[in-house]
Amino acid sequence: MSNRAQKLLADIKNKNARAIGKAISIVENETELCDDLLIGLSESEMPQYLVLGITGNPGAGKSTLTDKIIAHYRKQNQRIGIIAIDPTSPISGGAILGDRIRMMQHATDSDVVIRSMATRGRLGGLCSCAGATVRIMAASGCNPIIIETVGVGQSEIDIVSLADISLLVSAPGLGDDIQAMKAGLLEVADLLVINKADLPGATALFRDLQMLAREKEREITKTIASTGEGVDKLIKQIELLEKDYNESSYILKKREASKKKEIIDWSLEMVRAKLEKNIEHFALTNSDPRLQAKDFIKQHLKDMQ
Repeated sequence: MSNRAQKLLADIKNKNARAIGKAISIVENETELCDDLLIGLSESEMPQYLVLGITGNPGAGKSTLTDKIIAHYRKQNQRIGIIAIDPTSPISGGAILGDRIRMMQHATDSDVVIRSMATRGRLGGLCSCAGATVRIMAASGCNPIIIETVGVGQSEIDIVSLADISLLVSAPGLGDDIQAMKAGLLEVADLLVINKADLPGATALFRDLQMLAREKEREITKTIASTGEGVDKLIKQIELLEKDYNESSYILKKREASKKKEIIDWSLEMVRAKLEKNIEHFALTNSDPRLQAKDFIKQHLKDMQ
């Protein structure tokens, strides 16, 4: 490992904000120090940490709820990591929305590490380096690490694979079709949260979710994030679930599956970059693109090894 990587890792462990930001950028852009940095991020040497996923449809109040959850943990003097998954700019490829706009009151807190990340067009909502970003934040002492997603609906299954515990946030009046949601996040989320529980339709939404919650042995919690009502109860449920998951080794098994998926994600990113470079020199024919793709892969398969 290079001296520069060792220095960067030491600064991360010393909670240096600039070093944390630089390390995440190195991984995102796969620059010179990337491999050395990732080698140094040994998960076995990290302090214990929880990855909490917060997802749900636009308008459910995820950002407001996240803000209140951050405030709760900060009252307990816990250092928090926030990964805000945002839409991707078609021009720059970077995140469009600024997390510091959404979480302005925490932006100047040195023990709240906030990072926007772009989806880069992935339907799953997470770019491949999100896992490495979690480990960088954990190495700096963050616990929990919260991933709040862009809120594009059922395509956010990726959040479930990366998070130890996932919250699916719903709200009355959004026109959610419960039957349509059953095939997606609603079935695999660990906790169901009805936010804006003071609005008309909250009781009906609770009733609709209740049957599925019983079937999947899920808890339903009502919150009013704008006032903080119900957040303490939600945190308590998260803590109980974390204890149960740790005792059953569920989190360990989930992280092993997540790491395998992360390997696939990185592999696809690397292969895609090589294919995009080589396609410029590929001779097009009049046959169907799918058939040409087979020839293209055969020609360049050895180059990707």
